[in-house]
Amino acid sequence: MEVFQRSHRLFWSYSPKSVREASDSVIRNFLFHVFPAYVTKKSLSLFTTFWLGTITWVLFVILTITGVILMFLYVPSVERAYQSMKDIEFVVSYGPILRSMHRMAAHGMVVFAFLHLMRVWYTKAYRSPRNYGSSRQMNWLIGLVLLVLTLALSYTGYLLPWDQLAYWALVIGVNVAKSAPVVGDKMCELLVGGTEIGQNTLLRFYILHCVVLPILLVIVGAYHMWRIRRDGGLAATDRLTLLQENQQVELNPSPTKTYTLLGIKEGTTLSVRSSSLPDSLLVHANPELTTRLLIAILLTHVVILAVSLCVTAPLEAPANPLFPPNPAKAPWYFLWLQELIADTTLKAGNYVVNGGFVGGILIPTIALAGLAVWPFLDKSPDGAIGVWFHRARWPQNVIFSIGVIIVIGLIILAAYFRGPFWNLYWFNEPWPQVPKLY
Repeated sequence: MEVFQRSHRLFWSYSPKSVREASDSVIRNFLFHVFPAYVTKKSLSLFTTFWLGTITWVLFVILTITGVILMFLYVPSVERAYQSMKDIEFVVSYGPILRSMHRMAAHGMVVFAFLHLMRVWYTKAYRSPRNYGSSRQMNWLIGLVLLVLTLALSYTGYLLPWDQLAYWALVIGVNVAKSAPVVGDKMCELLVGGTEIGQNTLLRFYILHCVVLPILLVIVGAYHMWRIRRDGGLAATDRLTLLQENQQVELNPSPTKTYTLLGIKEGTTLSVRSSSLPDSLLVHANPELTTRLLIAILLTHVVILAVSLCVTAPLEAPANPLFPPNPAKAPWYFLWLQELIADTTLKAGNYVVNGGFVGGILIPTIALAGLAVWPFLDKSPDGAIGVWFHRARWPQNVIFSIGVIIVIGLIILAAYFRGPFWNLYWFNEPWPQVPKLY
C-alpha cells in the first residue's frame, strides 16, 4: 500500500483521478505546464489540424536524438568524413538504421512543416478576429522563419557525408548565392569559408547543422508555441467563440485584464474567451490532450523506424571536385529552384538572363514576401477562421494551390525527367550512357 502511495505521488499528474487533479497537473507538472487547463473538443479533433505541427516537432526530437549519437561517430574532416560514414554503414552496430532514421526524419520534417503551413493557410489560422487583442499574423511570420530554418538545417546536413551527391549539391547552392548582385561574392566567401570548397566549408556546415541552427530552431519554436497560447489556442477556438458571441451569450470581461489560474495579466486570451463557451465544448487538457500527444509521438516514431528499415539512406562515391555527376542535382526540396534556374536562364544574342538570380533568388524572395504580408492584407470575413476551404476565400486558396502545384510539379520534373546535360527526357525515353569518371 505504501509503495502504491509513493508511486501515486510520482505519477498522479499523468493519470488524474478528479477534476481538481486534472487542473493541478497542468500547473504543477513541468512537462504539462505548456498546456492550458482546458481545451476545446474541436481543437482535439484529428481533422482540425491533422496534428501536423506536433508531428513536425516530434520529427525534430528524433533528429536531435539520432544526431547526437551520430556526432560521436562522425569526424568533420575532408580526409575522414566519408570514411566515418562508411564505418557507420558497415562497422557500427545498427548504424545503417540510425543514419536512415536521421535522414528520413529530416525529409519528413521538411514535408510536414510545409503541410503545416498549408493547413494554416487553408483554414485562415494565420489571422485573429478583428476585435480580439491577439495577433496570429505575427506567429505566421515566425512560422515562415521556422520553415526557412528547417530547410537550412536539412541542407547543411546534406553536405556532411562528403560524397558526390553532397558535394555537388553544395556547388549548386554556392553558385546560386554567387549570382546575387553586389553581395554575391561576399555571401559565397562567407558560406564556403574562403575561395574553395574544402575543410573550412565542411567545418562551417557542421557547426551550423549541429549547433547554430538547432539552437535557433528550439528558441524560435518555443516562442512559436508560446504565441499559440498567447493568441488564444488554435483558430478553431476563435471560431467557436465567434459562434457563441453571435448567439448573444453574455460575456463581460475586463478589457484590460485576463483572469487565469495563475493570476491577472494584460490582454485578452483564451482564458477569458473560453468562459463564453459552454462546458460541453471543453475538456481537461490532461489527460485528453496529453494522451493524444503521446499517441502521436509513438506513431511518428514507429513510422520513421519502419521506413528506415525499408529505405536505406544513400551514400555515393567520395566527393571529387574534378568529376561532377551528370546531371548534378540539388536536394529534392530544392529541385524546384534548380528547375526554375534552368527555365529562367535565357539567351538573346549577346545578352544572357541570369537564371541563378531570377529563378534562385528573385522569384523565391517574392513568393516568401507575398506569404509574409498576405495575412495583414486578407479582408475575408472572420467567419472563415478555422474553416477548411471557406467559400469566401476561394480566390486566394486557388492562387495558393496553383503555387503549391507549380512547386511540386517542378520538383517532379527535375527529379524524374531531367537527365544528362539537364536535357528533358519523357517516359520510356532512354537516357544516353554517360560514363562515370569517378
